[in-house]
Order: sequence, then structure tokens, then C-alpha cells
Amino acid sequence: MNAAQPPQPVTPAENRRRWQAVGVGLVAAFMTLLDVSIVNVAVPSIDRALHASPSDLQWVLSGYALTFGLALVPAGRFGDARGRRNAFVFGIALFTITSALAGLATSPTWLVITRLLQGAAAGVVNPQVIGLIQQLFRGPERARPFGLLGATIGISTAVGPLLGGLLIAVGGEEHGWRWVFFVNVPVGVLAVILGWRLLPGRPTGQPGWRRLDPVGVLLLGIGVVLVLLPLVQEQQWRTPWKWALIPAGLAVLVAFGLWERRYARRNQPLFDLRLFNLQSYTLGSILALVYFGGFTAIFFIFTLFLQMGLGYSALVAGLAITPFALGSAAAAVLGGRIVNRFGRPLVAIGLLTVVVGLAATVIALHLAPHAPAPWVTAGPLLVAGIGSGLVIAPNQTITLSEVPVGQAGSGAGMLQTGQRIGAAAGIAAVGSLFFSSLADSRGDWTTAFEQSLMLATGIIVLALIAALIDIWRNHNHKN
Repeated sequence: MNAAQPPQPVTPAENRRRWQAVGVGLVAAFMTLLDVSIVNVAVPSIDRALHASPSDLQWVLSGYALTFGLALVPAGRFGDARGRRNAFVFGIALFTITSALAGLATSPTWLVITRLLQGAAAGVVNPQVIGLIQQLFRGPERARPFGLLGATIGISTAVGPLLGGLLIAVGGEEHGWRWVFFVNVPVGVLAVILGWRLLPGRPTGQPGWRRLDPVGVLLLGIGVVLVLLPLVQEQQWRTPWKWALIPAGLAVLVAFGLWERRYARRNQPLFDLRLFNLQSYTLGSILALVYFGGFTAIFFIFTLFLQMGLGYSALVAGLAITPFALGSAAAAVLGGRIVNRFGRPLVAIGLLTVVVGLAATVIALHLAPHAPAPWVTAGPLLVAGIGSGLVIAPNQTITLSEVPVGQAGSGAGMLQTGQRIGAAAGIAAVGSLFFSSLADSRGDWTTAFEQSLMLATGIIVLALIAALIDIWRNHNHKN
């Protein structure tokens, strides 16, 4: 793996300050990514408190992911151009305000609007965190902070249901869901203060681009919305015509690519398509898109299986996912430290470990159908979590290793946009199989979970095949 720039020596004071800045960024990333999954277990309480319709509840869940994905690339480019501290502080401030407003919601419409704004704020924050790591660290030394970021991603995704269940248990069934949002407020206020103090401003002498490619922003936004909308509304929109939006969205994204190529001849584009000339960036982006298609869907169906199928509480359902979170956190930190030594084969090992862990989960449930599911699945999910930790952080490090610092925000934004699209597609596909299998088996929740988990595992196998092909190509190239 080639580093874009060699490591630069820093003084102990500079090193301490940059790690403090990264610490603030990781806390913010954890908070915003947590809100992707923490609200899932609060849906029954929200339904009872606000008398929300199924469509309202779907928008509370999916609207966040939609606007999250919409904001990533424009926010990343803004941070590259005008300074990451400004974008970070604005995003966290907006996230904090909208979290408070969501907790105060008195109607479904109020809650949906605040969730849409909250998702957009999260989309502003996250590319700044990755861009910050690219800016403050060079070459191989990026592996450690990216390892911590990978652990943050894995933990936040997996422990959302657990934390949500704890808050609802403490706050009560009627108002506990409000604390799912209120918990962000003190953390957000602290992150705004520390972010302004610790994050570096725009480097002296770096020009801020006067234009930020408004046509590119519009085309990318329309394209992402058209692709994501039928995926996040898959259960609510029954008409098959919804799938026509995806090819329409892809056509708009092609137009976006053509515009960016033309715009780049005389101005700095929203996203520099030449990044896709870097094999590390292209393959890493594809791996992330496919892996998140299987990875995110697991928690969606597992929570449904435990709560709705087996009758476990939100707290127990969250605890059942904890082994995956613990394994992912520990392995992500390790993966960040050793990725420079092993490169892409480490990602392949991680993907294989995830596949083995998920396959073992299916086998364990099949062999012990009457045993408590949280206990039966704990060991296999721990194995899968360890594999996941060796995928997310190392793949992110490799993917962004050759991206110039001046394009770190937009490059990270596009990488994360792919992850959001993959997650939405995976949840739509795996969720659809889950519900259809549930209907076909006349309410057999275990069969429905096993079949949909096998599909999620198959999606991850596709990512493994892509990683193995890349390893094989690089091996032949060297020989």
C-alpha cells in the first residue's frame, strides 16, 4: 500500500493536540452514527406516544439515513475548501438543536422533520472527521486513528439497540423514547465547544474556492435521492413503479459524472473523478458499498427476530448484539495497527471471518431451536464482530491512503455515500426476504431470520470475492 505522503515529525505538544482533536471527532462520529440504529427499538414507544402511522414511523427511521447520505459529499467538499472546523462545528450545533427538538416532538410530522434535519447535520459532520485524520496524520501513522474510527463505526452501529433499550427502560415506556434524542444534547454542546477550540482552521495561505459547484451539488443530490428513496421506502410503497426511480437516479448520476469532468477543466469540482483512477480508492469504495449492504441489514433483522418474533425486550435485544460490538471494537483497533503490514489480505481475512461467524449463527439456531437465542448466538456473533473489525478500519485506511489531503473530505464523503446506499439496498433486500419468508412459513420467525441472514451472508461473500480478485491481480502484477 502506497502512502500519499511520508510521515512528518511533530512535537509532543502538536501530537497531543492532534489526538485531542481526533478524540472530539470520534465522539461526534459515534453520536451521529448511533442515531442510525438507536431509534429502531424506540418505535413502539413513539407509536404509542404520538399515534404515528406506519408511514410516519418509516420516515422517522429512514428519513435520517436519506438526508445523511445526501449531505456527505457537498459537506466534505465544503470542509476541504473552507475549513473543516467551521463545517464540523456547524454540523454538530445543528445536530444538537435538532436532537433536542426531536425529543420535544408533539406530533409525528414534527418528529419526521427534525429527523430529516438531524440526518443532514450528521452528513455534514462525518466527512470532516475522516478529512481531519487525513489532514493531521500522514502515511502509515493514519492507520491507528482509522482503527479507532473503525471501532467507533462498529460499536455505534451495534450498540444502538442496547443503549436505546437502556434509555427506554430508565425513562419509561411512555417518555423513554424522548431520552434517545435528549442524550445527544449535552454531548453535542461539549463537542461544539471542544471542536472550536481543538480542531485546526483552514491552513494559512490555502485559498478558499469561491464557487462550490452548485450544479454538481444539485445533480448529485437528485441522483442520490432517486436511488435511495425506493430503497428506504421499500416496505411502504407497494407499487412496483417505485423501482423505476433507481435507473432514473443512475442516469442523473451519470449526468453528474459528465458535468464534473467538464467542470474540472476550469474549476475545482464537487468531486474529482480522477480519484477513481486510484485502484485503492475504487476497489475500497466497492468493498465498502457491498459490505455495508450485508453488515447493516444483520442488526435490522436480528432486532425484529428477537423483539417481535421471540418477545424479548428492547434491552435484551440490545444485549444480544453486544458480543458483535465488543469483537468489532477490539479487532478494529488491532486492524488499524497492522493494516500497513498486511494490506488488502487483512481485509479478506476479516470478510472470511464474518462469513464464518454468520454461517455459524444460522447453524447454531438450527441445531438448538428451543434454546435462548441470545445465548446461542453470542459466540458466533463475537466471531463475526472480530471479522467486521478487520474489515471496516483497514479497508478505510487503504481506500483513502492515496487521496490528496485537499480532497480528503469529498473523497471520504463519496466513500460514505456508497456505504449509505449499500446499507439501504441491503436492508431493503434482506428485509423483503425476511417478511416474505415470514408470510410463506406462516409466522415461523426462526426460519425467516435464518433465510434472510443467509442472504446477508451471501452479500458479504460478494465483497470477499472482490477482495480476493484484487489480491490475485496484485500478486500476478508483482510476478
